[in-house]
Amino acid sequence: MYKIVLATANPNKVKEINAITQSLGVEFVLSPEGFDPVEDGETFEQNALIKAKEANRLTNMPALADDSGLCVDALDGKPGIYSCRYAHTPQARIEKLLNELKDVPFEKRGAKFVCAMVLLDKNGDVIFSDKGECFGKIGFEAKGQNGFGYDPVFIVDGNNLTMAELSAEEKNKISHRAAALNKVINFLRTNNFPEALI
Repeated sequence: MYKIVLATANPNKVKEINAITQSLGVEFVLSPEGFDPVEDGETFEQNALIKAKEANRLTNMPALADDSGLCVDALDGKPGIYSCRYAHTPQARIEKLLNELKDVPFEKRGAKFVCAMVLLDKNGDVIFSDKGECFGKIGFEAKGQNGFGYDPVFIVDGNNLTMAELSAEEKNKISHRAAALNKVINFLRTNNFPEALI
């Protein structure tokens, strides 16, 4: 089994990605202790690269990193790369977002989740970079118990349910992270994997 370090300290993210990629013959592993990159990029892509470089530096292994967030049309794309730093807790972030949109009618509450992914070979060189997006609108109240982050207020286009009202299986078919990851998987399948990473 070929191993790629996932640039995250979140074991749930590793589990989620391994479930999606199990047919590839690759195992994603958690970044080691000491993984604490300074995410000071100005785009999702730059922050993903910072994380991937740090994971590669610590392990000398091929590394995959993602950086994601919520971009709201009526807020000129905010919170964007600051989605996790928008307020101190997930609940506070949702409350702040709903408050900022309180006078905005539903048809103008368009938004998208964005996920940028960067894959490095073991030498730390970028061999693939792309992003996935999931479009929807911001609801007026939180609904649903699944997911995390802004999922309870993000109503998926073509669906009257929030991301938090979908099952994990349903979310993994349409999410921004799944869309980006599918592009990575397709790249590996069509580029002599695992030789592409060496």
